Amino acid sequence: MENMNLESEQKESTVGDKTALVTIIGRPSAGKSTFLNTASGEMVSIVSSIPQTTRNAIRGIVNTSLGQLVFVDTPGYHESNKKMNLKMRNIVADQLANADSILYVVDSTRPCGDEEKLITELLKGHEKKTVTALNKIDEKDSNPSAARVFLSKQLPELSEKNIFDVSAKNDEGINDVLRALYELAPVAPHLYPEEFYTDQEVDFRIAEVIREQAINRLDQEIPHCVYVQIADMEMRSPTKMWCRAFLCVEKESQKGIVIGKGAQMIKTIRVESIKQLRKIFDYKIDLDLQVKVDKNWRQNDLRLNKLLK
Repeated sequence: MENMNLESEQKESTVGDKTALVTIIGRPSAGKSTFLNTASGEMVSIVSSIPQTTRNAIRGIVNTSLGQLVFVDTPGYHESNKKMNLKMRNIVADQLANADSILYVVDSTRPCGDEEKLITELLKGHEKKTVTALNKIDEKDSNPSAARVFLSKQLPELSEKNIFDVSAKNDEGINDVLRALYELAPVAPHLYPEEFYTDQEVDFRIAEVIREQAINRLDQEIPHCVYVQIADMEMRSPTKMWCRAFLCVEKESQKGIVIGKGAQMIKTIRVESIKQLRKIFDYKIDLDLQVKVDKNWRQNDLRLNKLLK
């Protein structure tokens, strides 16, 4: 995070008394996960150029001398009647209802059209507890002024002082957003110990890292057809874990693509996943990674209910 007052205050004193549950909402690829990772200072939510990479409500925790902000990164909200998307939209709606405050991330490089209107409709009635980040101001197509005009029409009750130009990727404006969220936060007991930056279970974190490495290497529709199943985990010494995982696809024809010629693709995904996991955990992970077919899993309610939480 930026080397500004929030960071220096965090080093000099304990976490303050304020606590807030903050739901992050925005269109697919608006930069919600990048914001969360930058604010947390850790890789909490996986990032990809593939829309709707985030499938679950993922928590990242920011502790400073001003208090504790527990962010909930939600799936990108957009119009689609596909079963999987409808379930992800329900996740977003549920998190909004439980939030102390809301961080609305807008991609300032894209025109605010019908999908953005869907989100502003959700936010009506919540304007007083909403902070807006106009993201990607570092990019040449950025037009935050147009986004502000759109917001003034769609959400006239939204406070101008709580709208900020940011670059989550370059860590610009992040502290201004955090300060605004602390202003809205109530004085309340903290939800997590000070040393926590996420509450994700080990198996979920491993699965998400594998999925990130896979979807960033696969083309066209394949990334949307992939999920990761952790079949077994075992600590074999204090410094080493063994894990068997499956990259699951919908069709036999997709299996060969994920494995790759000479098994090169699956080998690369495995090696790069191990590298990333080494940065997260203080023990080594021996990863046994295979590919299997779970036919039409995106139409399976039982599977979706287990994967999307």
